[in-house]
Amino acid sequence: MGKTKKVDATGKYGARYGSVVRKRARDVFVRMKSKNINCPKCRTKGSVHRVSVGIWHCKKCDAKFTGGAYDIVTARGAESFRVARRKQREIELIEEEE
Repeated sequence: MGKTKKVDATGKYGARYGSVVRKRARDVFVRMKSKNINCPKCRTKGSVHRVSVGIWHCKKCDAKFTGGAYDIVTARGAESFRVARRKQREIELIEEEE
């Protein structure tokens, strides 16, 4: 069995598991195997690949970093990064005042 245009990589499941589950799986596979992922270190497009769950590797700059299980950046991870950056700025402002 190959993949078709409509079902993409989930064509191998046929009529099993239900359409909603297959559509969710298709979205995950497409995000994970995308060639449009940029490396956060060298900004090269298409050189980042998943090593294992949550661990990503850039072939060009040989950087290894963590991310989501199926995507390089998750909404929760981006949110925590913004919070940490804001807290760091607040700490720097307090230190400057002293």
